[in-house]
Amino acid sequence: MLPVVASFLGFLILFAVIGTLSIRRKKAAVDDYLLASRSVHPWLAGLSSVVTNNSGYMFIGLIGFTYSEGLSAVWLMVGWITGDIVAWYTVHPRLRAASETSSAETVGALIAEPYGRGARLVAMVLGGVTIVFLATYAAAQLNAGSKALHVMFGWDVGIGAVLGAGIVLLYSYAGGIRASIWTDAAQSVVMMISMLSLAGLCLYATGGLGGLFDGLRAIDPSLVDPIPADLQFGFALYLMGWIFAGFGAVGQPHILIRTMALSEARLIRVARQVYFAWYLPFAVAAVLVALAARVIMPETGDFDPELALPTLATELMPGVFVGLVLAGVFAATISTADSQLLTCAAAFTQDIMPDTGQTYWQVKLGTAGTTVLVLIVVAFAPANVFELVIVSWSALGAGIGPLMMVRLYGRTPPVGVALAMIFAGLGVSILWGLALGWTDDLYELLPAMLAGGAVYALWRLWAALTPPRAAATGGDD
Repeated sequence: MLPVVASFLGFLILFAVIGTLSIRRKKAAVDDYLLASRSVHPWLAGLSSVVTNNSGYMFIGLIGFTYSEGLSAVWLMVGWITGDIVAWYTVHPRLRAASETSSAETVGALIAEPYGRGARLVAMVLGGVTIVFLATYAAAQLNAGSKALHVMFGWDVGIGAVLGAGIVLLYSYAGGIRASIWTDAAQSVVMMISMLSLAGLCLYATGGLGGLFDGLRAIDPSLVDPIPADLQFGFALYLMGWIFAGFGAVGQPHILIRTMALSEARLIRVARQVYFAWYLPFAVAAVLVALAARVIMPETGDFDPELALPTLATELMPGVFVGLVLAGVFAATISTADSQLLTCAAAFTQDIMPDTGQTYWQVKLGTAGTTVLVLIVVAFAPANVFELVIVSWSALGAGIGPLMMVRLYGRTPPVGVALAMIFAGLGVSILWGLALGWTDDLYELLPAMLAGGAVYALWRLWAALTPPRAAATGGDD
């Protein structure tokens, strides 16, 4: 146990030191705390974005989902990556270009900027959506880290959440978004090494790909069936739903803020290359680990599939490397949680209460308050990481994504239409996933984003059919 603890603590200390070193570059200004003065190197922006996206969800949630579903779970990652590629080519360049000429320090403020007198209301609503669902998302990350610590050390899950939140608060409070980005880069290395190492050991333990698939087939032939069974809406829509999930990054403020912080708009191509050079091998390794876990550790009645990776690490690896994997899981969780805490703090101090968030220290106090809020959510939210992430991601993607697209493509619908787009996306997302329970058949972000887009399309149609004088009272600019 001593090598595990020493290795784990060593990496946590390293992350904290790197984050606090960012103090040397900081400026006591709101713009620097929230956007690193728009000076982030493209390599750092790419690595930070990808590890913020691939969080405890990948180590805990996706592993558990694939463990339960088998090979058919691969379509989740195929679709997610495909949608993400589309977002990086169509939205991220426009976002950075818009940020170039804007003084906005949050995603909500950037979207609301063209609304003039109505900007405050639009920003407040977007800030509220951000805080509610990003705090839930951050709770999922802390839950993921807690589960890993529970397996390794037998700690109560609350201890892991407090430890993770404390580390995040330490360096985020000290250096803001720059500290988050610097530590993300270090965490990306640990996450990749730990996942690739475990994937290699898993393939060796199962006798290669052939042995892996033979083992899955022996447990249950459906585990090697690439197409999920009994899809209510068919496979094509199922896959399209996960493509929309990846494209839903256009509504994730904690990811978009890294694009806004990039040093130059022309460097978006470099950041994109770094992003996918890391993302693709990591996703493949994660799926392999999950499938191997099902063979090496057959399902039992009381086994939590989301504990598969840390449990597998303890069975296959010596103590020092177990500590490495544990550090990888924890790095994944805090690399996302720190971004979300800072983004929530920015939404509260800049979008909802801008009159009290214009100084550097007020924004830092907002970070501390947000951390407390997330810990409260951890105490009461469901423990299933996969479900928490899926719900939060879809709500943010549907509530913010369609209006972000409209904004970046140079359109400004009236305030009422903008708010209707937000609430239509949110409403369909919540109805589809939580009330109707259709997420397993078609991820709710597809119908939810289409709902937000449909509101805008209907308004454009109405404006086109309305006499100019009437249309002028609320027309597109």
